[in-house]
Amino acid sequence: MKVTISTPIGEIPMPDDIDGILLLDKPLGVSSAGAVARVKHLFNARKAGHTGSLDPLASGMLPICFGEATKFGAQLLDADKTYRVTARLGERTGSGDRESEVIERRELPPYSRQQLTEALSDFPREYAQVPPMHSAIKQGGKPLYEYARAGITRERLARTVTIHHMRLLDWQAPDLTFDVSCSKGTYIRVLAEDLAAQIGTLAHLAALRRLAVAPFDDRPQWSLEALDSLSPAQRRDVLLPVDAALTACRRLDLFAGGVSAFRQGQTVAIPPDLSEMAPGTVRIYAAGLGFLGLGQMEATGHLVPLRLIANKAPIPA
Repeated sequence: MKVTISTPIGEIPMPDDIDGILLLDKPLGVSSAGAVARVKHLFNARKAGHTGSLDPLASGMLPICFGEATKFGAQLLDADKTYRVTARLGERTGSGDRESEVIERRELPPYSRQQLTEALSDFPREYAQVPPMHSAIKQGGKPLYEYARAGITRERLARTVTIHHMRLLDWQAPDLTFDVSCSKGTYIRVLAEDLAAQIGTLAHLAALRRLAVAPFDDRPQWSLEALDSLSPAQRRDVLLPVDAALTACRRLDLFAGGVSAFRQGQTVAIPPDLSEMAPGTVRIYAAGLGFLGLGQMEATGHLVPLRLIANKAPIPA
């Protein structure tokens, strides 16, 4: 798929300082980095980055942060995610998906929908998952997929992941389709293989779509074609605010006397009526200025700046 941006010959627009979050519906066949490059060009943005990559063979929600929002991308990397998975049972590939050839086949038993529904229900909700060799995890300064492509297998440490729920959608042998909501760091191709092993067969991913990234479960996604059809002003209107990914953090409206010090990265003593807040990360706001950034409430009643947005607006009188 190609998105064409028309710019008059001789006119090279200067990049704009754009802040916000775009929920891109990444198409198949495009890498996450490639999608960011297209969107960055489409918005003529100075700075943009994705928060948790999707393979070219996967589609769906890819949050892209612009400008000041890139400072808070870690919150989206750590977020729960929901996928629609189609696993082809009875076949195993070297990469766990359609990227490589089938290397093993096994005759399928006549599974019923009831058997598969129970298998999804009985699958461990917290288990130690071994990352695949075809992953970007680095060992010895190189991503594992480089070793895999060279025919080298490296030992990988298992990581504990959480499966919140799995729901059967369809069973048309040999393809099993289900939705899964899971914690960060869950490899869906490995999940498909582990699920298959539980019922005595093999599997690889035939299709994968990311439906949602928390907390954006019910938010609309935008395709590259839809964005291309909008005017520059309309494109900016689809962006979510910088703090949209931080709703899991408690809100603290900072008193006027502490705003200047906080914006300069200084620890602020919180008045008694606020200092009883439990320790932890909070998102900070100020009257007339809006969102200022993230801070850490200490048990001592002090607020420590963690990550601030660049806000040059003067403090309201």
